[in-house]
Amino acid sequence: MSAVWLVPVDGSPAAVHAVEHVIRHAVEDAVRPQIHLVNVQSPLPTDVTRFIDDGVVQDYHREAGDAALRIARARLEAAGLIYSSHVLVGETAPSIAEYARKHACTLIVMGARGLGALAGVLLGSVTVRVIHLTDLPVMVVK
Repeated sequence: MSAVWLVPVDGSPAAVHAVEHVIRHAVEDAVRPQIHLVNVQSPLPTDVTRFIDDGVVQDYHREAGDAALRIARARLEAAGLIYSSHVLVGETAPSIAEYARKHACTLIVMGARGLGALAGVLLGSVTVRVIHLTDLPVMVVK
C-alpha cells in the first residue's frame, strides 16, 4: 500500500514547519509518499459575489491560494519531491477531511497553531476539527 500524505497549507509558519517535517521524513523513506498540498479558501460572502463575475471570484481564490502555497511548493521542489497542489473553496476543516477521504490519503500532516480556546491553544481550532472529522491518522507538527 502506498502512502498518500495530505498537507493542508495556509501560508503560516506552522504550516511551513509541517511541510519541512514532511520533507525530512519523505526523503528518508525507501518508497516516497504521494504528497498532496491543499489550501482552503473561505467563500466570499454572497452579498459581495452577487455583484462580481464568477470568473473573477475564481481567479481571486486561485491567486490567494497560490500565494499561500508558494513557500510549501518551493520547499518541496528544492527537496526534489513530487507533489500535487490544490486550492479548494469552502469551510476549512470539512474540506480537508473530505479531500483526504476522496483521494484515499493515509495520513494528514498539519502544523500546530496557538489560536483560540484551550484546545485551540494547543493545536489550533482547524486542526482539532479535522481530528474530529476524520478517521485517518493526523500528525500535528509543533
